[in-house]
Amino acid sequence: MASAAPAPPTPNNLKRIVAASLIGTTIEWYDFFLYGSAAALVFNKLFFPDSDPLVGTLLSFLTYAVGFAARPLGALVFGHYGDRLGRKKLLVLSLLLMGGATFAIGLLPTHATVGSAAPVLLTVLRLIQGFALGGEWGGAVLLVSEHGDARRRGFWASWPQTGAPAGQLLATGVLSLLTAVLSDAAFGSWGWRIPFLLSGVLVIVGLWIRLSVDESPVFKEALAQAEARKAAQDGATEKLPIVSVLRHHWRDVLVAMGARMAENISYYVITAFILVYATTSAGVSKQTALNSVLIASAVHFAVIPAWGALSDRIGRRPVYLLGAVGVGAWMFPFFSLIDTGGFGNLVLAVTVGLVLHGAMYAPQAAFFSEMFATRMRYSGASIGAQFASVAAGAPAPLIATALLSDYGTSTPIALYVIAAAVLTVIAVGVAQETRHRDLADVEPAADPAAEPASAAQSPAADARTV
Repeated sequence: MASAAPAPPTPNNLKRIVAASLIGTTIEWYDFFLYGSAAALVFNKLFFPDSDPLVGTLLSFLTYAVGFAARPLGALVFGHYGDRLGRKKLLVLSLLLMGGATFAIGLLPTHATVGSAAPVLLTVLRLIQGFALGGEWGGAVLLVSEHGDARRRGFWASWPQTGAPAGQLLATGVLSLLTAVLSDAAFGSWGWRIPFLLSGVLVIVGLWIRLSVDESPVFKEALAQAEARKAAQDGATEKLPIVSVLRHHWRDVLVAMGARMAENISYYVITAFILVYATTSAGVSKQTALNSVLIASAVHFAVIPAWGALSDRIGRRPVYLLGAVGVGAWMFPFFSLIDTGGFGNLVLAVTVGLVLHGAMYAPQAAFFSEMFATRMRYSGASIGAQFASVAAGAPAPLIATALLSDYGTSTPIALYVIAAAVLTVIAVGVAQETRHRDLADVEPAADPAAEPASAAQSPAADARTV
């Protein structure tokens, strides 16, 4: 028999929880995106100086991609303990790891000082960043999703998603300011370190806010029921969350991975590769390219909650599909506008691309949360999201840069993003709508090791099983 749902939080409490998730994700994405921007602008010269400029950029983006390789491991570890111990504890740990690694990058010696040890140390710290971010996303969106009510879950859960453009806005803004006030020599010598060292201050603020919020009531209810079943069955152990996910929710994991393809690839082409393409092929200055991303990120931040609210009204799938189709259709106009070299066209190209990306990114938090049962939700959502990032976001700037190097034109890059959009349309097209699922409607199985009969018959029932 399903247990009573936990009492919904008060509006003030919910706003505090949303703020804690948003500020934490903003800091973590600031750290992560700061690396990407620095990789495009200066790391090729500081850590790979013996290579020609484009090869140096490729090597720089390779260390950037290493961070994505660690994200699935972070998803597995944080997902496991987040489903066993709770969301809050793991979110505090992820923030400490990410902030510490970013601060350390700001203190790194360069190739000119320690030789080949410099890129090795850079890669190790990037791995730590990726590991932390792999565990951050799932916990942040679940903390909000599991506190909020089903009617506005898409809206509230989209706020942690705005941490990505907010982090991009903050990272790009700091870099843009520094490149504006410092000479190229000063920025390359010491100025690039300032944004990384600022991370230490931001982490202190984020920790203070995150430590003030309560654990998810849905998780606490599910944990209490799991403990009661364990006592009733003489201490029978639960299956590992990853085992339960792969047994009961493997289709949902595949859907989540497919849904991430266009979202992840388009984002890093639009925000990271753009800094390479605009400065090398379109003859745009670094300052102009950074400013265009800065303006577009502000718009991106504003539209994400609107897309999330729309997904509450018409469903997660229609909004997501609109974004995937839109991003694919925009790629050729996107590069054509950049090729003109005009600042207004550059801003238009990036802004429209990010608005369409937001239609995928906004409902993603609620969509993925609603796919999985409470005691495997952190693992399921994290695995689906972060394993896809290895095939999507990680190689996107690398592939785009390599295609530009080989063909000297944007056409194959546009086709690459369009192919990702097709994959996402297929994945979301075969998925079931999740908007009406109740995360607090917990239906414990009589035998935790056995798949509930209702789960075999109803995906919605499966999504509510602890």
